[in-house]
Amino acid sequence: MARIVRSCMQSILKLVNSLIGMVGMAMILYAVWMITVWQRHMGELPFDGSDHPAPWFIYTFLGLGITLCVITCTGHIAAETANGCCLYIYMLFVFLLLMLEAGVTADIFLNRNWEEDFPEDPSGRFAQFKDFVRSNFEICKGIGLTIVSVQGLSLLLSMVLKALGPHQYYDSDDDYAPDHRVPLLNNAVQPHPYVVGDPIYGSKNDAWRIRVNDKTNR
Repeated sequence: MARIVRSCMQSILKLVNSLIGMVGMAMILYAVWMITVWQRHMGELPFDGSDHPAPWFIYTFLGLGITLCVITCTGHIAAETANGCCLYIYMLFVFLLLMLEAGVTADIFLNRNWEEDFPEDPSGRFAQFKDFVRSNFEICKGIGLTIVSVQGLSLLLSMVLKALGPHQYYDSDDDYAPDHRVPLLNNAVQPHPYVVGDPIYGSKNDAWRIRVNDKTNR
C-alpha cells in the first residue's frame, strides 16, 4: 500500500513540477525575443560590453527562466529517486523562490514608490511590462496566483514524499520462502549413505577364523 501511495505522489510531483518548467521555458523564450529586439535596435547583444546601461530587465527575466528550469530538473530527479537529500535541496529551492516572490509582491503593494527601487531600464521592456500588467491586471493576477499555488503544491508534495521515506526494493519472494520451508526440511528423512563396491560380510576377525578352521580341517 505504501508503495502505491509513493508512486502516486511521485507522478503528481512530476506533473506539478513540469508546470514550473513550462513557466521557466516561456520566460526564457520571452527573454530571447527581447534580446533579438535589443540587437536589432542597438546593433549589438546586451551581453557585450558597451557604453549603454545594462538592460537588467532582460537579464532578470532570462535568469529567472533558467532558475525555474534548474529547479524543475532537480524536482524530477528528487521525485524519481525519492532521495532525502534531493528532496531537501528541491524544497530549499522552492522555498527561496517563494520568499523572493513574496518579498517583491510585498514591496509593490506596500511601497507606493516601489518603482524607484529598480534601476532604469534602457530597453524600455520594463515599462511595457508594467503597462501590460496594469491593463490586464485580473488576468495577470490569476496567472500569478496559479504559479504560486503550483509552487506551494510542489513543496507540499515533496514534504509528503519525504515523509513516506525512500524506496524499499525486494528482489523476489524467494528471500522469505526458506523461512517457511525450514520445518519441512527439518522433518525430512535423510537418506543413508552408501558405498559402491563389493559387499563385506562380517568383520576381519571372523574371516581370519574361517580361514584357520579350513586349514585345520584339511
